[in-house]
Amino acid sequence: MLIEVGHFALALALALSLVQAVMPVWAARSGDQALRAVATPAALGAFACILFAFGALTYAHVTSDFSVLNVIENSHTAKPFLYKISGVWGNHEGSMLLWVLILALFGALVAVSRESVPPTLRANTLAVQGLITFVFVLFIITTSNPFTRVSPAPAEGNDLNPLLQDFGLAVHPPLLYVGYVGFSITFAFAIAALIDGRIDAVWARAVRPWTLIAWSFLTLGIAMGSYWAYYELGWGGWWFWDPVENASLMPWLAGTALLHSTVVMEKRDALKVWTVLLAILTFSLSLLGTFIVRSGVLTSVHTFATDPTRGVFILAILILFIGGSLTLFAWRAPMLRQGGIFAPISREGALVMNNLFLAAGCATVFVGTLYPLLLEMLTAEKISVGPPFFNYTFVPLAIPLLLIVPFGQTLAWKRGDVHAATQRLFAALAAALVVGLAVTALTWGGPMMAPVGIGLGAYLVIGSAMEIVSRARGYGNNRARGAAIWRRAAGLPRSAWGTAMAHAGVGVVVLGIAAQGWATEGLKTLKPGESLASGPYVATLDRVGPRTGENYAETTAFLTIRNAGGDFVGTVETGKRFYPSRKMTVTESGLLTIGASQVYASLGEVLPEGAIGLRLYYKPLVLLIWLGAVVMALGGAISLTDRRMRVGAPARARAKPVPPGMAPAE
Repeated sequence: MLIEVGHFALALALALSLVQAVMPVWAARSGDQALRAVATPAALGAFACILFAFGALTYAHVTSDFSVLNVIENSHTAKPFLYKISGVWGNHEGSMLLWVLILALFGALVAVSRESVPPTLRANTLAVQGLITFVFVLFIITTSNPFTRVSPAPAEGNDLNPLLQDFGLAVHPPLLYVGYVGFSITFAFAIAALIDGRIDAVWARAVRPWTLIAWSFLTLGIAMGSYWAYYELGWGGWWFWDPVENASLMPWLAGTALLHSTVVMEKRDALKVWTVLLAILTFSLSLLGTFIVRSGVLTSVHTFATDPTRGVFILAILILFIGGSLTLFAWRAPMLRQGGIFAPISREGALVMNNLFLAAGCATVFVGTLYPLLLEMLTAEKISVGPPFFNYTFVPLAIPLLLIVPFGQTLAWKRGDVHAATQRLFAALAAALVVGLAVTALTWGGPMMAPVGIGLGAYLVIGSAMEIVSRARGYGNNRARGAAIWRRAAGLPRSAWGTAMAHAGVGVVVLGIAAQGWATEGLKTLKPGESLASGPYVATLDRVGPRTGENYAETTAFLTIRNAGGDFVGTVETGKRFYPSRKMTVTESGLLTIGASQVYASLGEVLPEGAIGLRLYYKPLVLLIWLGAVVMALGGAISLTDRRMRVGAPARARAKPVPPGMAPAE
């Protein structure tokens, strides 16, 4: 009975989201403000209904209700409890239900954000968000119903894909979806502003917190997905430029540009048209990622759906929202009043350069990802665009972008001074140069670009710290000393601390990526007692034995890790798990963390007499890649706590009439 009620709740959410979409538009035409107010309870009601539907599906998975087709295809009574829950979104139907739940959640949050969003803008935004929710709920009900019943019910289910039975994949989709769907709000704000014909600092202040939330969660989601692929797929890489990976990277790049663009718009009332276009493109790229994953155009461990009906429906969604929004933009953008002007050498100018490099980088990823798909569709010719293309096109754009970051922080608004900015960054530049030269000397004969990357990462981290120090110390006659610097630093806006932390996190990521230039790999067939070296560490195979889990049987290799001097460092276990219900075998890599570095073992073929094929990696400072992403997201979270993010920008006061006989004030 609960399943039927959940299905009914989803249908009710469809009706409520339609009310949410229509009433503000009707109110604008009729002038009836009471109709506009209906959007708020409709948004809250739609969220409540979708939350109930999601809870009903979760309950069916947790209780192993095999009368539901979705549970049969993705669950098993022996599956661990955590993966019974994650199995709800470990499939197409359930993940789409999670998608619309987050979509409705953002709509509900905007509905209750009365202080930070002006009423007209909030109503129009809710209308756009309601339309998005309506279309996606309609997609679920018509093509992806998660509540389909089966009679008679089987005694057992098929289990979840073993690759998805992992903590990383339990966490990765919700984080990623909050990022993807979070940009729907910035999209809704942009369309609402185009409809209203008013885009100003109030709009930018209203949009920026939602952009920060989506960007922070998308950062964490991409990082979690990267780490899952690193340890679960057994190939030891952290990024492969897979089309599905790129599908999440593109909206992140566009969202990063949007985040910086809103700052310029809020501070200087400039870049209005560009900012609105970025808001549209960022969510459009999120929708494109949905199409890539769910249309069946790709087959990978990330993808779910291969039903062409779903692909056609999603393509129609793309045409509606992307085509419709760009058409509206082309019509209304020329009518927007241009904002303030600024010198090319200024903080605004640096942020514009930041946007140009991010947009160009996003374009290279877009071309490299979609060109093979379009070519195959048009000519039936299959080509592969792999890492070399992206390394030779994206990386040259990323390096100057990273060089600009600390300079942009030190330049003044409206008109900056390059010489003064260089002086303030002298310590960071000198330290980065020393670090790069020292690493080059210590690793002479090794990879040439890795020391450059180390120096660039150090420059970003030190430059971010110097920005806080410079602002706390002050300039000229107002320069502070000693304990006064710490007091000033503590009094800086939280957004300043968050920005510095996010930029430093980028530097930490660069350090981790650059250090992979010294990663090593060893491959050998071992018998018990034999050893394999990789980098400064040696792995000795102690034994190979069986082990059983709740729903799998595993063959495990037990390894002892020692350093080059023979000293004991730790133990590693790597194995192959067989899942009887799915008849699938997956490799479980073994990781030994040493500081920020890791020894990585991956079991190959298991041979007679206890011999195994073993692949052993040494990954220096590899954890900095994901730690840096966490620091970036934490910087976004700290910025969100700034009071200016929670309080709307004050509206410009209308000029008061000047009494007769009095001169206007200058």
